[in-house]
Amino acid sequence: MEWYLPLVWAWIIGAAVAMYVILDGFDLGIGILFPFTENERERDQMMNTVAPFWDGNETWLVLGGGGLWVAFPKAYAVIMPALYLPVIVMLLALIFRGVSFEFRWVAKPSKGVWNVAFAGGSIVAAFCQGLILGGLIQGIDVQVQPGVGPQFAGGALDWLTPFSLLCGVGVTLGYALLGATWLHMKTDGEVAERSRRQAVPLLFAMLIAMGLVSLWTPLAIDRIWERWFSLPNVLFLAPVPLLTLAAAYYVGRGLEERREIGPFAGSIALFLLGFIGLAISTYPYLVPSHITFWDAAAAPESQIFLGAGVIVLFPIILGYTAFVYWIFRGKVREGEGYH
Repeated sequence: MEWYLPLVWAWIIGAAVAMYVILDGFDLGIGILFPFTENERERDQMMNTVAPFWDGNETWLVLGGGGLWVAFPKAYAVIMPALYLPVIVMLLALIFRGVSFEFRWVAKPSKGVWNVAFAGGSIVAAFCQGLILGGLIQGIDVQVQPGVGPQFAGGALDWLTPFSLLCGVGVTLGYALLGATWLHMKTDGEVAERSRRQAVPLLFAMLIAMGLVSLWTPLAIDRIWERWFSLPNVLFLAPVPLLTLAAAYYVGRGLEERREIGPFAGSIALFLLGFIGLAISTYPYLVPSHITFWDAAAAPESQIFLGAGVIVLFPIILGYTAFVYWIFRGKVREGEGYH
């Protein structure tokens, strides 16, 4: 097998997941903040900041999930049975949220039901994504069946642990921070000011959640402890937590000085650094600590054939995303919108 192909696909899937987390993260974050908004005009203003983008943001989730299925089918066959429940609930929440996004605009005279659906779908989807992350990091029970290969051998609720619940809370808080800093950047008036105030406690809460996860994983898993705290690894990897603290300071200072772009950019940096930290902790496993990239990879011919399509589609999706965000740049003021 060409040794580099699984690594290329790992980068492709990792990039798609990172794009999804960033782009749909602030999108979901707006829904998480919805219950704390005072009136329908402000909720309209909040939703209008993502009206041109929200459905396109979820393209990256399809690319990441589809890439896992086609490039690493053995890992997909283990991960999905282990995490079926949170995955299905997440998808249902995204469906409810999407439907509420469209129906809310035409609801007369009250939008209450769709407000609840939008906020509830956003919160549940974000929390389930954290549960999925936690369930994957803590490990999946795998047994190798002769003639079949690795198979999931655990129970339907193995993912439901205190650690996965902590990850669910952390992801929800992080998305809310992204949503708050996005609104601070994209709106004006009371929505922008309230979002700035909300972002400060959300930043501290997210840092606490990140710190707890960062301490829990090496203390619970010897392999991760060895990865981060053995010499000379500790020296090479020290920049990751230091840069995380620097990014958090940058966000906090930007909010204090009422900068618009800086806090949102810093929030994105926090997520990317967290993503890098998780990648360092789990490499080279797709299913820690049982199935590596190479163990799970499809046949080289399949990877090359599908990779040819990704080479064409990935830049198109990236270019379209950049084009849409450029076209709809600038602030969304009360009463303005794209609907």
